[in-house]
This record gives sequence, structure tokens and C-alpha cells, in this order.
Amino acid sequence: MSIETDRHATLVEIFEAFNRHDADAVVARMTEDCVFDTVGGSDVHGTRIQGRAVRDAFAAVWAGMPDAHWEVTRHTIAGDRAFSEWTFTGTDRQGMRTEAEGVDLFTFEGPRVAGKRAFRKQRPSFKA
Repeated sequence: MSIETDRHATLVEIFEAFNRHDADAVVARMTEDCVFDTVGGSDVHGTRIQGRAVRDAFAAVWAGMPDAHWEVTRHTIAGDRAFSEWTFTGTDRQGMRTEAEGVDLFTFEGPRVAGKRAFRKQRPSFKA
């Protein structure tokens, strides 16, 4: 297998783990010092999470939105960079639903993700 094939498989596996809400499987495909820039936050890059805290960040999303789901439309690999296009859906504990398109920009070290920058359309939630 080529490194591009390995990286594509990593992205497929990560999104499958997102949709199973399996934080351990997500971080197993990331470097130990992976940097994750979230879709929101007070900094220009969103909230930056690094290392083992990435696992806890995803677990918190799933705790707050038990039906969180990413429907991937495409993974594109370009050297040590990649992007994944998706539509996110989820309903929070107060019954507010989010449906929005987004994209993740990835940086790889070998077959593992070293960086993930998330971007999502700014769209108001609505009562489910």
C-alpha cells in the first residue's frame, strides 16, 4: 500500500470512529501530540486542544449530542495534507438541532494525523 492509501484509510477509520462515538479509536489514529483546532472558540483558530485532551474533547461532544453524526462526502489527500468534506448533524440535550456542512483540514506524520483543523458553516440551531 502507498502512504496515500494508508492516509485515506486513516480518514475513513477516524470518521467511522466519530460516528460510533469511539474516542479511543479516534486518537489511536493520531499522533500523541496531535493538535486539534475546534470549530469555535475565542482564538482566531478556535479552541486549540492537544495530545490526550483531544480524546476528552470528542467524548464531551458526544455526551452533549448523543446523536452526533458526520456524513462524509469526500476525502482528498495531497501529500502530507488532506481534507474531508462532511455534513454534521446532532441534537443537544435541550432538543436544539444542528445541521451544517463543514470541512476538516488534516496534517499527517506518516499514516497518523498530527493536526486537525475543523471548519463548519455558521448556522443557527433549531428546535428538533
